[in-house]
Amino acid sequence: MLEVNIIGAGLAGCEAALWLAKKDVKVNLYEQKPTKMSPAHKCTTFAELVCSNSLKSDRADSASGILKMEMELLGSSILPIANSVRVAAGGALAVDREKFTDTITQLIKSTENITVIEKEVTALDFSLPTIVATGPLTEGELADNIAKLTGEGRLFFYDAAAPIITAESINMDDVFAASRYDKGGADYINCPFNKEEYETFHAELVAAESAEQHTLQGEATVYEGCMPIEIMAKRGADTMRYGPLRPVGLVNPKTGHRPWANIQLRREDEHATMYNIVGFQTNLKFGEQKRVFSMIKGLENAEFVRYGVMHRNTFINSPLLLNKTLCLKNNKNICFAGQITGFEGYMESTASGLLAARFLYERISGTRHLVLPETSMCGALLNYITTPNKDFQPMGANIGILPALEEKIKDKRERYAKVSERAIADFKIALQKCE
Repeated sequence: MLEVNIIGAGLAGCEAALWLAKKDVKVNLYEQKPTKMSPAHKCTTFAELVCSNSLKSDRADSASGILKMEMELLGSSILPIANSVRVAAGGALAVDREKFTDTITQLIKSTENITVIEKEVTALDFSLPTIVATGPLTEGELADNIAKLTGEGRLFFYDAAAPIITAESINMDDVFAASRYDKGGADYINCPFNKEEYETFHAELVAAESAEQHTLQGEATVYEGCMPIEIMAKRGADTMRYGPLRPVGLVNPKTGHRPWANIQLRREDEHATMYNIVGFQTNLKFGEQKRVFSMIKGLENAEFVRYGVMHRNTFINSPLLLNKTLCLKNNKNICFAGQITGFEGYMESTASGLLAARFLYERISGTRHLVLPETSMCGALLNYITTPNKDFQPMGANIGILPALEEKIKDKRERYAKVSERAIADFKIALQKCE
């Protein structure tokens, strides 16, 4: 019986373990929780969501929608679970966090071919094929050993999580429920600003005091996809209005007009008892978060279930280190998956776990290798993280990394639909060649 080690029971590690177990591979899944907890994680269960409960858009003509369709074709175990515990969020796939992680944990522990080993791994075992899926918070002896193994050291950037508040503490008289352009129903709670209110809020946010950060090596780099709201505010008075506070597609029914700026709250759980302040990843001190975010209309008496936090993320220099099967160029027995590779985002990380599992299985079983088309989202992401890049930074699914269509289509939605059709068609052909 084939046997592999997987280090880390996050999204990538769990997806890889479940896929390999279906192939009758014995999986030793190492997870340091509950023996040791990272700075960002709070639960002892697997596949914990930290930054958000949103797994992004479900639309077939969106980048994340394309990625999800490809994952379904690859045989994802995580996606069906996500769909089974989803909560309303417009056109996005958002999940009840607790049900999501609990369901995955129960499945992992009940799957016959998976043995969970609750132990902190400090060094890699080269005797068995191994997938390193330790996530963006990899630290300590293991991080040092990975740095020595790769010979390229480590790269750092900082990621941030948004605050969560209780639903009952929201003043519903000052807010309204709606999704942009009425898509998906009234799934978000909207906190509108007029011009004067926004300018006052912006000034206080810019002046608020941030928590101290300890940089372990060199200067800290903030990942653009999780930009702390206070840093965004300092980039200009209108930067937030063109970002997470954009009011487009919304009309306040109480005024009949579009707000000057608008903050959206997204439900965190199935019963809508908690809400996430969308786009408000932050490194402000907790007291400052309470003070400044309570200036948001409707949140004057907000009760914070969790304040925003900022933590170090670690990723390897994948373009120099990994081949297109996610294995080290100098050691094919060691593969990497998840955000430590530069696949940025929950679904992207999960997809990389699927790919690493499949590629490793192909090698150790002697089955035909899947060559991903560059027109597919998985193929484009894999190509991005393995192509030489002196300024390599993590990348999430987006239409921009896919090759342009041969035909020129002006309408963006129509163009995206064609890109999606091409991606899935080419992906299916690639899979058929492996049958």
